Amino acid sequence: MSVRKGAPALLGAGTLCAALLLSGCASTAPPTPAAPAGTAAAAPPAGDARPQGARPGAAPEAGGPGEPANTLASAPVPAPRLPGVGPVTQALVPDGTTQALVVTGATADDNTSTATLYERDPGGRWTESAGPWPAHNALQGWTSDHTAGDLRTPIGVFRLGDAGGRLPDPGSRLPYDQDEEFAISGTGFSGESLEGSFDHVVAIDYNRVPGRTPLDKERPLGAEKGGGVWIHVDHGGPTQACVALERESLRELIRALDPAREPVIVMGPAPELAR
Repeated sequence: MSVRKGAPALLGAGTLCAALLLSGCASTAPPTPAAPAGTAAAAPPAGDARPQGARPGAAPEAGGPGEPANTLASAPVPAPRLPGVGPVTQALVPDGTTQALVVTGATADDNTSTATLYERDPGGRWTESAGPWPAHNALQGWTSDHTAGDLRTPIGVFRLGDAGGRLPDPGSRLPYDQDEEFAISGTGFSGESLEGSFDHVVAIDYNRVPGRTPLDKERPLGAEKGGGVWIHVDHGGPTQACVALERESLRELIRALDPAREPVIVMGPAPELAR
């Protein structure tokens, strides 16, 4: 049986496991393909270029006799950015987004990472609101061109709009689908049990139709691009393509995510995100 609450949230874009037949999460079985969905880029606001000492809205004053007019301008104020995120990556964060989960690995080949939730205040500054939490990503690390079965997690900025799991809703403001189909068994890459990995999940909008249960198998970019990329319960080892957090950390994240803040995940190796 399936229980959904709330309205469809956002847009976005792996490998589900065992009997679920999705292609991105916590299983050693070969993943089922799918493909990425990007996010709209947002240009950072321009800085203030008033002359030094000028009042807001005032024109520059001319100098005294024999003195040139004051033409010095203050340096542009840089647009606030997420910690560790460079201008290229920041430009992919939608203008309306005020909540972002940043998941960072040390290198492109690492399968361990750190996840931190940030929120943007009315002044545009990003501050840490939860975490940092230890995390796992895919066995082979990260990729900017994910394909089904490559055992790498997609790099990029993706919406977070739908949640679900085998267990009841822990207090999500996102639509939450409780379903026994989230049950999983078997072992991971390190021989660890996968049982309970999908007790709670958040769908990453990579190559999926937003506003649907994470179990939905439609892949807008094609099966070859992978899919079923989730944030799920950490089973103690690397994933097929998902991001995994410890159980209580994930429950905290699910309760914190607010669709009114248009939450996204910003994920990849630190050097790539810093661009």
